[in-house]
Amino acid sequence: FLSIADNGCGMSAETQQKIFEPFFTTKAAGKGTGLGMSIVSEIIQKHSGTIEVESTLGKGSKFSISIPLQSNS
Repeated sequence: FLSIADNGCGMSAETQQKIFEPFFTTKAAGKGTGLGMSIVSEIIQKHSGTIEVESTLGKGSKFSISIPLQSNS
């Protein structure tokens, strides 16, 4: 389990619902592809894990990642 938090500008509920969708970005046209979080989410899912986001506008965001341990047998 890994949790990463910041005290930045946070995200609206609408942005939180879309953040893992491919090509979604809050940046201006030509400033980003909107693939970063969708790629992260895909990698975590391929490892049978989950990623969740909690955010409050003006207070910051927290991402929680959980990936199960794999046995060596």
